[in-house]
Amino acid sequence: MESKRYPRQLSRGANNAVIALSETEVGKLFGGDTRSDIGSEAEKMRFANEVNGLVVRFSRLEYNAALASDMLVMERIYPLDFRAHEVETRELWLDVFTDELRALHAAGFVHRDLLRPSNIPGDRYDNILLTSQGLRLIDVGISVLQRQVGDPFFNAYVQREREELQVFGQFFLGR
Repeated sequence: MESKRYPRQLSRGANNAVIALSETEVGKLFGGDTRSDIGSEAEKMRFANEVNGLVVRFSRLEYNAALASDMLVMERIYPLDFRAHEVETRELWLDVFTDELRALHAAGFVHRDLLRPSNIPGDRYDNILLTSQGLRLIDVGISVLQRQVGDPFFNAYVQREREELQVFGQFFLGR
């Protein structure tokens, strides 16, 4: 089954497409039954943005009449290929990424999608992008806030994310 392609589409995840709105903004489309909640995603993105700059910046919620779709508007990120940079530079970026991820955990946010499950299409680390500002996280759709799930679930998610971070670090430095 082929998915609908939108004008100015940049990418498509399991449930949503992302389109370019301008040189500085993108819109994640929430049309029909996407099985994800735009309000919840916006709340989690706002929360993470208050902690640090690791997660893509939330701008606003908007309705796109031309596409008949609700839209989560956020900053546009331009990914770089990490393999064009020396391992020593990548080590620094990974150290900052690790520190920022730990700060998110300490504040009560866990991303939950560093390493894409093998049964979902896409690259293993689609949600970790290298930018001119360092490593950044996108797509907080399945992220959770500690206050929403309680300590036992949250702690289990954090532990799994720490394990995924170790695997990502080996990949990021070893390629």
